[in-house]
Amino acid sequence: QVQLFESGGGLALPGGSLTLSCAASGIDTSLYDMAWYRETPGNEREWVALRTAGGSAAYADSVKGRFSVSRDNSRNTAYLQMNNLKVEDTAVYYCRAEGIATHLTNYWGQGTQVTVSS
Repeated sequence: QVQLFESGGGLALPGGSLTLSCAASGIDTSLYDMAWYRETPGNEREWVALRTAGGSAAYADSVKGRFSVSRDNSRNTAYLQMNNLKVEDTAVYYCRAEGIATHLTNYWGQGTQVTVSS
């Protein structure tokens, strides 16, 4: 059974930092691009960042320069380091494992709440 488990969410002050983790089980993450999304009530899930299986990174304009995505395939884990947090970063954050081959299924984690508030 495949599971993605996000952790590290919580409450942060504006300007603060949080690091989210996404621990995968049941898959070999070296065969997946690892992405982060976020969702707020009433809005569609928004793509935030991606670290490809090959090591490249990409970011949404809204987080570029503040967030950093990384991965450790030996631990089957992806990370999202979030710095200089803003109130508008408040959301439920989800990780997604996106297979690099067509026969691989994509998977979502259950989400972790991030609240940025003074």
